[in-house]
Amino acid sequence: MDEDRLKKMSCNIPIFLTGLCFLLLRPTCCSGSRILVVPVYASHWINMEVILRELHSRGHSITVLRSGESSYIPANSSFYTSIDMKPMMDESDNNYYNHLLLAVMECRRSLTFLRSFCQQYIITSIMANGHMFLANITATMLDDPVFMKKLHDAKFDLMLTDPAMPIGVLLGSYLKLPMVFNVRWINTGEGHSTIAPSPVSYVPVSGSELHDQMTFLERTMNMLFYLYSVVQQHFFINPAYSDLCQRHFPPGTDLLSLQRAADIWLLRADFVFEFPRPTMPNVVYIGGFQCKKARPLPDELEAFMQSSGDHGVVVMSLGTLVSALPHEVTEAIAAAFAQLPQKVVWKFVGEIPSSLGNNTLLVHWLPQNDLLGHPKTRAFVAHGGTNGMYEAIYHGVPVLGLPLLFDQFDNLLRMKVRGAARVVEVVSLTKENFLEALKDILETPSYRENIQRLSQLHHDQPMSPMDTAIFWIEYVLRNKGAAHLKSAGFHLPWYSYFSVDVAALIMALVGAFVWASVLVCRFLCCRSSRRKMKAE
Repeated sequence: MDEDRLKKMSCNIPIFLTGLCFLLLRPTCCSGSRILVVPVYASHWINMEVILRELHSRGHSITVLRSGESSYIPANSSFYTSIDMKPMMDESDNNYYNHLLLAVMECRRSLTFLRSFCQQYIITSIMANGHMFLANITATMLDDPVFMKKLHDAKFDLMLTDPAMPIGVLLGSYLKLPMVFNVRWINTGEGHSTIAPSPVSYVPVSGSELHDQMTFLERTMNMLFYLYSVVQQHFFINPAYSDLCQRHFPPGTDLLSLQRAADIWLLRADFVFEFPRPTMPNVVYIGGFQCKKARPLPDELEAFMQSSGDHGVVVMSLGTLVSALPHEVTEAIAAAFAQLPQKVVWKFVGEIPSSLGNNTLLVHWLPQNDLLGHPKTRAFVAHGGTNGMYEAIYHGVPVLGLPLLFDQFDNLLRMKVRGAARVVEVVSLTKENFLEALKDILETPSYRENIQRLSQLHHDQPMSPMDTAIFWIEYVLRNKGAAHLKSAGFHLPWYSYFSVDVAALIMALVGAFVWASVLVCRFLCCRSSRRKMKAE
């Protein structure tokens, strides 16, 4: 009996090996696809680069369309080829953002109700000029027959772009490529505001600095922000692209309709961080996809971390855009750090503060993810960028927030509402209030407990955010798009979308019924009166 069983097994082994070889050697239907990428610089490029490396490792051919003088996006790379386009703004000019920070700080001195509107006005003013410039760059490309022939002849299978700058949206639509967005923010704010229903009663408009449990006055403010964003889209942004859309796209096309035509929106958020809200089938959440387990630190940095003993280390980084805070602010921060028993690693550029303590190490660059994942790290002083917030959640490190620009105020509000952060306004920062907030973060257990709870929720997923992102990119490649996931609501006029025409019809029918009823009643009453008169 055992002999017979062995014979059967020996017969099945070649069949099994043949099947295994077939599965291993069988090419997937989307391997080696040609992907055109139009990224955005700074932290947006950091996000995109992580995805491109993974796509390259899976056999895809990547071509990156980059600004000709970009200091963030290298022309030569081992995992993509590049095509240069007309240079955009000087990306290395951090003084631009330093001046913008000073303007925002002036706004922050206003009343609470006014300061958010003031910030939005500044951003709108910048965007109006910026979109005219981007539209001209795009028009130059589309009007260049040699350049466009080069792109057509490359026979790309997919456009992967960040719609924060619409060049990729316009170019991908013109080339009629399936399109995937790697997105957090678009021209009018957070990505959901374009693709998904956003009831202003409980979904805060980006820039409003509101949460999802609003009072009546806060809902009123949120409605005003929503109306402002509508005005911004239709009067400041769309007009910049109207001539280009008329010349190169079918009648009735505008930038908003091209954005909504994207097949998949890979949204750099999830509902561990974001407030619950309506969504759409083609919105995929990949918040924290760039996070990974901490790698060993360089020897000198590791020695510094270990020298902190049981007190641990505070890590401070304010991102890639703003190179330096006002001098009086850095002096106050340095003086506060000097009072701590903890060691401090501070990503710093500029004049060294005179109040700097012996416990503080200044560095021009730091491995942020690896530092946050180090067992000695006790707190993260951050500006509130999305990347940093997800790295803090991933590694379970409480945050002391110093919001500076753009979405950072909203991001830190979300962390604060969840009990994982405190926020100090840069405009009112002093040594005393910064030190008090730091000690609170370091000494109050609830901050660490809350951020570790968020970390647990973030890790408890059936697929990693990176695997999710790659799956959906390859899904669009395999299926030549994802039209079946797009809502028909985007093709409706506003009065049909909100059923204004249906409501008008119902009101007209009800009015006609009431009017007819009144006429009938009057007729019956008159008839009854005439009968009584005849009887008398």
